[in-house]
Amino acid sequence: MSQALFTSAGSGMAAVAGLAGLMLATDKSLATLPVSTMWIGTAMTTLPASLLMRWYGRRTGFMLGGLFGVGGALVAARALSLGNFWLFAFGTFLIGAWVAHAQLYRLAAADTATLEFRPRAISLVLAGGVIAGYFGPQIAKWSVDWVPETLYMGSYYAVAILAGLSIVMLTQIDIPRPTPDEVRGEVRPLRKIVAQPALIVAVLAAMVGYGVMNLLMTGTPLAMVGHHHPFSDAATVIQWHVVAMFLPSFFTGSIINRFGVLPVILVGALLDFLAIGAALAGASFLNFWVGLVLLGVGWNFMFIGGSTLLTTTYSTAERPKTQGLNEFLVFGTAVTASLMSGQVLHYLGWSTVLMMALPFLTLATGATLWLAWRQRHGAVT
Repeated sequence: MSQALFTSAGSGMAAVAGLAGLMLATDKSLATLPVSTMWIGTAMTTLPASLLMRWYGRRTGFMLGGLFGVGGALVAARALSLGNFWLFAFGTFLIGAWVAHAQLYRLAAADTATLEFRPRAISLVLAGGVIAGYFGPQIAKWSVDWVPETLYMGSYYAVAILAGLSIVMLTQIDIPRPTPDEVRGEVRPLRKIVAQPALIVAVLAAMVGYGVMNLLMTGTPLAMVGHHHPFSDAATVIQWHVVAMFLPSFFTGSIINRFGVLPVILVGALLDFLAIGAALAGASFLNFWVGLVLLGVGWNFMFIGGSTLLTTTYSTAERPKTQGLNEFLVFGTAVTASLMSGQVLHYLGWSTVLMMALPFLTLATGATLWLAWRQRHGAVT
């Protein structure tokens, strides 16, 4: 339920953040900067969030993240009322700190699960996003003119409400804190942890899956409005995209257990290639819809696959810094992708945005095939 509330807010912001930035920015090429500052806030907060939870527990950390969400949304709403672009970007930066904490929900579930149940634990938590697929963009549509004189301001009041509800929900979780032996156990140097082929592929899968998804999703509402589609159509495409991101989560864990994590990552990359092909084929509503649905399922397979593979690469004592490093790299990629999306879309067009994703997908695919080859030949991963 906490994942559902968080993702509802996130999908609602995906529908309006770029458009709100476009409305406020004097330089229209900076329209997606507030999306980027959110991911900057996420990247900067991931490692501190992970370390905080190591010492004070998951529940405390998650609730603190919810407070960042409430505060950031209220700052963004105030910025919209003042017409202040940079204050709006600061508000989304604070929301990014909420994202950093909430993205650890899936790993917290994995930490408390048996080895066999970990893939399903991760995917079932992310399945909470299915609710968000409907409610997030719907909330954006309903709340966009709650404050008639200030477009989009109501949407950020809605985000504040969702973050507040998540805090209430998180009071009910009970995750055992690590024992002193687990906290103070032997920890390998970070360079040895990072040198593991399985960790390299896990991080690459999550980075590329999230980066490509963010690159295309951030630019989609702007591209659709630029091709004369109404806001309601853009919100609908984002709505189906979010459903596609999270609906497979009911099955992804079981698919991983049956076929293995590497084939699932590879299928996710293939779906992303197909998404780009669909989007390149035209600018109709159907092209955007098919592309974003395929992109959502591709993200699900690559992100859950990468997260599952990551959990095999560290001990309990190594968990905070390994998870923190992974989240920093993943959301650092999301920062770059969201910022580049607006810049490239403004200067070079939607087709160039789509083509930019291809080399990174090729890299992730090649790395995954390399690890599969190593495993087949008995190499240590």
